[in-house]
Amino acid sequence: MKILMTGAAGKLGSQLQALLQDDHEVADADIVGNVSHRLDITDYAACRSLITDLRPDIVLHPAAWTDVNGCALNPEKALLVNGVGTGHLAAITGERGLPMLYVSTNEVFDGAQFREYKEYDRPNPINAYGYSKWYGERAIAAVNPRHYIVRSAWLFAHGGGNFIHAILEAARVGQPIRVVTNEIANPTYTKDLAEAIVKLIESERIGIYHLVNEGAVSRWQFARFVLDQAGFAETSIARISRHEWPRPSLTPEHSALANVAGASIGIRLRPWEDAARAFLDAEAAV
Repeated sequence: MKILMTGAAGKLGSQLQALLQDDHEVADADIVGNVSHRLDITDYAACRSLITDLRPDIVLHPAAWTDVNGCALNPEKALLVNGVGTGHLAAITGERGLPMLYVSTNEVFDGAQFREYKEYDRPNPINAYGYSKWYGERAIAAVNPRHYIVRSAWLFAHGGGNFIHAILEAARVGQPIRVVTNEIANPTYTKDLAEAIVKLIESERIGIYHLVNEGAVSRWQFARFVLDQAGFAETSIARISRHEWPRPSLTPEHSALANVAGASIGIRLRPWEDAARAFLDAEAAV
């Protein structure tokens, strides 16, 4: 299978490429990084030209602007990249009858129902990032019936720049740690998500999927678990409300996802605790 991968320089895109490249022909594209094809997804003509030239069998689209606070400060850019850019790819693949997989987020939900969201619960984003990703979902559904929409949550990956790394660094330098107790979702290892996505496209079962490591937890509980596992059991974490942690973006309070559709075809991710342990073991081995 010939695959066009957007966002190939990103953490999820690079993980997907590593899994797929032995058995498939992967054309890696991104606006940054060391990739074979430079692609700005907000440029419709460039998207059309690349897809026309490469003639892929499927387009995998993990590319996104994932800076949630940045999106809140610049919602027009968020909509252009995550919404309109996705719409470009959706229109081009749709008219060619090509399947397309789009990676979306738990933040398309408002977090107000205080139970896990299932795949066909109604989205109601409350921030610019969630709205831009929901726009992308709507764009695909409108023009390409052969779509996979994959929502995930609280991704952590090797290479720094995520919640686990921030908590561990604070503990190492003795910085006071304050973490919110009333944001709840599913911590998800990019390695596990990538493996699940590969299984999904090989199944050829199009639709909407919630692919997350199993189990929901608060930010505080997640941080406590990480510190305990990493040898910082004596490090204290102050409990705060999300309203005590001011940030540009309003986050959904309870945006945990339930994997119903994926589980029905045998695609399940391990519990988040097991995934976090595996992540920490891999980090320690580097």
